Amino acid sequence: MTVDSRERPVDDGIGPAGAVERARALYDLLDGEAAESEELGRLTAVADDALHAANLYGMWVPRSLGGLELDPLTSLTVIEETSRAHASAGWVLMAASLSTGTTAGYLGDEAIDELFTPGARTPILAGQGTRPGQATPVPGGFSVSGDWSFASGVRHAQYIYSAAVVAGTGEFRVTVAPIDRAELDQDSWDVLGLRATGSLDYRLRDVEVPEPFTHSALLQESPRGGALYRVGLVQTALIGHTGWALGVGRRVLDELAATARAKAGRAGQIAESDAFHTAFAEAEAKLRAARALAFESWADAWETLCAGDRLSRRQETLVRLSVSHATWTAEEIASFAYRSAGTSALRAGTMQRLYRDVHAGTQHITSGPAVVRASGRELAGLTSDNWFMLDIPGAAGGGGH
Repeated sequence: MTVDSRERPVDDGIGPAGAVERARALYDLLDGEAAESEELGRLTAVADDALHAANLYGMWVPRSLGGLELDPLTSLTVIEETSRAHASAGWVLMAASLSTGTTAGYLGDEAIDELFTPGARTPILAGQGTRPGQATPVPGGFSVSGDWSFASGVRHAQYIYSAAVVAGTGEFRVTVAPIDRAELDQDSWDVLGLRATGSLDYRLRDVEVPEPFTHSALLQESPRGGALYRVGLVQTALIGHTGWALGVGRRVLDELAATARAKAGRAGQIAESDAFHTAFAEAEAKLRAARALAFESWADAWETLCAGDRLSRRQETLVRLSVSHATWTAEEIASFAYRSAGTSALRAGTMQRLYRDVHAGTQHITSGPAVVRASGRELAGLTSDNWFMLDIPGAAGGGGH
């Protein structure tokens, strides 16, 4: 597949179904590039260019800037399909799309004019938003310093995207600077799974960032986009991680079924086992149930946002619970598949890679114990406090929805 790396298609009115079809059409290409991508510690140029050519990096960029501005349900499916083809490609897509799309939605016009050139392909922003550095106010902007880890997709980025707390005010703010202002630790990504995401550690030291190249991390309105930007930064991230878990879980089951069929008719193999048949059906049901929860929760949330309203505490709980449930369901399925596939899962290949990738994905903060604990407290009516990022701070108390 030959792609002009200088250009990308603008939003051509393909609509949500067209975006999903573009993602599905990349399955063979991304799957075929997976092994080499893992060796490189980043996506191959072929895989990266293909995501650009399909404009999928622009999935959350406003239409006014040539992006697709996809709704949450379509976004779930696009990331699910990409992750089904190659877990690391799906992870890079969701991480880069989050940084790039929310930046496109929330930054000031001066920054947008510099970052987004009409007709040029979507710039990639990558970095970290969960463990903030410090932003010290200076004339015209901020001086930003800090150390960050897990900048997924940074080897494909032109700009570094970093969360920082503003000194003196405690405001949580996102900052954007050219990638060459960051010190990337090229040796920091030696990991169990998701090896092709290139999620390097990096640092900034006294990097001056003009104020228009920053925005509040809590914004939920965009001067150039619609209801999508009422989702907010954190909840947009939840869409990505949920779709990723569902896609990788589906690929694990597909690979396990193929393994069973290949061994059908051999004495003692899983294809002849009643216990395997039962466990496979249960795994399929669990994955479909996790998917149903995610799509039901986001359909309800999207209806609220399109009506111009804010999400209720209960709606925020359910979209957070959805990502954790999907991730740990994928982990349970991967463990079942690893045990069932025997030595074929032990050797280098797709099943081994999936097993490693799923377990790497479980370590992300969006599926951490605090999310489930706070969700349970809210669902049981034991708090009247609201969500802040990925937790409900404050003491337990009475409350409804």
